[in-house]
Amino acid sequence: LRPPKTAPLGTGMADHLQKTGIPSGSQDKVSVLDSGPEMAEPQLAVDPVVTSNLSAKAPEFYPSGYNQNFNQNFTDSSFEDRCDGYLSLAEYVQDFLNHLTEQPGCFETEIEQFAETLNGWVIADEALQELVELIYQQATSVPNFSYMGARLCNYLSHHLTISPQSGNFRQLLLQRCRTEYENRDEATKGDETTRKQFHAFVLFLAELYLNLEIKGTKGQVTRAEILQEGLRELLNALFSNPVDSNLICAVKLLKLTGSVLEDAWKEKGKNDMEEMIQRIENVVLDANCSR
Repeated sequence: LRPPKTAPLGTGMADHLQKTGIPSGSQDKVSVLDSGPEMAEPQLAVDPVVTSNLSAKAPEFYPSGYNQNFNQNFTDSSFEDRCDGYLSLAEYVQDFLNHLTEQPGCFETEIEQFAETLNGWVIADEALQELVELIYQQATSVPNFSYMGARLCNYLSHHLTISPQSGNFRQLLLQRCRTEYENRDEATKGDETTRKQFHAFVLFLAELYLNLEIKGTKGQVTRAEILQEGLRELLNALFSNPVDSNLICAVKLLKLTGSVLEDAWKEKGKNDMEEMIQRIENVVLDANCSR
């Protein structure tokens, strides 16, 4: 854009400025904006406004694997009223998980009421196992839900009152994770789909290690020791089959938990992290993987 052109002031304009009180010393700073066609302001070309026909509910705005048919009443009615419309525990829990997936900021405001409702609903071993499975599947199949799933598991492990002989919520959750953990060697050698599912499990287990709080007999809070050992073995399994996707997963795991694992290993006098770095250096020299 060019600045508006200025022209020397004529006698008539000078007289006009004196009458209006503008000092003559500033006359050379005054622009004549309406002094003929040459002095006209340049015209700006305005692009037409583009409107989109894409709805706010379009599938493009949801992560893959997300169920858009979640219950809209989460934002329109009270919690107690919402519970009356569900036919089963699975429907209720799945809708809440989908709600958290779309609006993770609601965790702090709604988790307490969610746990209270579960305490009135989950009164049998089968219901508790079903709850664990629903959360596990959501955390390992919906992208970016592993962190929120781990936070949810930590909260429920401290606030669910049911504790059957088969194990409380945390024990059943770790048992469910152990099933996938024991198949780690086969999973890292499997096809692309099998490896993708396994990698989602690995990252969920990493979030559990960071977020699952274990309260000791003296009130101290620690991390689950079994998860620390499990992550080390998962890293070994990933590096033992150094295809690109396994290596990418191992790097994500180290970025997420590496500093915490290193501190924990150092406290025990172990040099596990140096061993992992050596494994990485060996992989770098392997011509079979992508540079």
